[in-house]
Amino acid sequence: MDSGAIATIVGLLGACLVALVLVLVARREAGVQRARAAEDVASIKADARAMLSDVERRERRLTEREQSLAADRTEVDELERRARADAESAAEAKRAGARTLEDAERAAAQRAADAERAALVALESATGLTAEDARAELTRRIVDQAQNDAAAQVRRAEAQARRTAEARARRIVTTAVQRLAVPTSTQSPLTVLPLPSDEMKGRIIGKEGRNIRSFEALTGVNVLVDDQPDAVVLSCFDTERREVAQVALEALMADGRIHPQRIEQAYAEALAGADERTDAAGHDAAERAGVGALHPALVRTLGRLRLRTSYGQNVLEHLVESAQLAAALAAEIGADVDVTRRGAFLHDLGKALTAEVPGTHAAVGADLARRHGESAVVVNAIAAHHDEVPAETVEAVLVQVADSISAARPGARREELDQYVERIDKLEQLVAAHAGVRRALAMSAGREVRVVVEPSEVDDYALPQLAVAIARHIEADLAYPGEITVTVVREIRASATAG
Repeated sequence: MDSGAIATIVGLLGACLVALVLVLVARREAGVQRARAAEDVASIKADARAMLSDVERRERRLTEREQSLAADRTEVDELERRARADAESAAEAKRAGARTLEDAERAAAQRAADAERAALVALESATGLTAEDARAELTRRIVDQAQNDAAAQVRRAEAQARRTAEARARRIVTTAVQRLAVPTSTQSPLTVLPLPSDEMKGRIIGKEGRNIRSFEALTGVNVLVDDQPDAVVLSCFDTERREVAQVALEALMADGRIHPQRIEQAYAEALAGADERTDAAGHDAAERAGVGALHPALVRTLGRLRLRTSYGQNVLEHLVESAQLAAALAAEIGADVDVTRRGAFLHDLGKALTAEVPGTHAAVGADLARRHGESAVVVNAIAAHHDEVPAETVEAVLVQVADSISAARPGARREELDQYVERIDKLEQLVAAHAGVRRALAMSAGREVRVVVEPSEVDDYALPQLAVAIARHIEADLAYPGEITVTVVREIRASATAG
């Protein structure tokens, strides 16, 4: 056998040996795996048996709980059946009680009705009144009592509101008036011009009085040179003539040359400067009143009012005063100060045109202001300041208040004695004509009327109505400046004699 075959055999034997070794190793590993698998199977079986035991235990508990729930359900069903039975019994008892109560109520109502009819018959026989008559009388008394109580409540509420309103209004008006500083003297038909020297009086008189005669004939104004030592007095009821004469005389005294020709020249210059003085007066008044941006036509119309008076009060000064008052009042109550001031300053604008345009001065002034670009609020304040149209804003009401305060303050206006006495007599006669009035007394220069009534003819509840009726009668039939307060007095006196 050659060496190659031996090598082959040896290789085969080595391979078999290796294979045998591998088989042995594989068998050992398989044994280990089998042992481990057997252990795992045993562990799984143990777990399965434990889980099976737990499931069986839970099934037993579930069965016990189901049995307990079935027993509880049976008990609940029994309780519900008993409760329904009890409820039915209670309902039946309630129905029976209700029937019994209804029967008792019907019986009681019947007995009460019988007793009421018997009492009513006895009452009717005793009083001689039927039920309807008694009911009507009772209703009438209740209504009267309710009306009296309501009237008393209304009077108390009105008195409280009046006290509060009067106190606040008095405070506001007092504050506004205290802030105002105006002269209290009334307009006079005289103008006093101080003389620069004593010799000027002789120049004014002229040789044999020719200068003074020429001046008076030309101007239509009386010149009084002997009334005051250092002044010359111009007397004329026509304010326009008096102003022209004043301007002319001031120019003559400033020039020093006084003779008939110079007098005519000074008079012509005074007449020619009337428009300029009108514009200047309007601008000055607007500046003092604090009102700006006025149309030139309104300024000139206002300037014309410098020569217009109302009961002796200069109208242009009245407008300035009213504007200042209205602004103070508006500031006190929180209204629009600028609108109120403007409305008060323009409220008597129409007085400059009443001789040229038909209509009241309020309507004429409102129309003029509207045509020259004033706002609707200002126009309404002008038109409503004498209640010819309703006041639409609180500013319009404040214009009325300021107008009344300016006209009514002491020294603002004056009247002739005969006119004053006639007005007072007419006022008292008008008030005395009302039914139940015993006596009428005009007081406080005709701005208050105290009315004494007959107690037997006018009761306490009729006093407010009588006061209002008298006030409305005065408004309708009597012309007067400012306001008139009506106070109605009802007095009852009782006396007795002992002895």
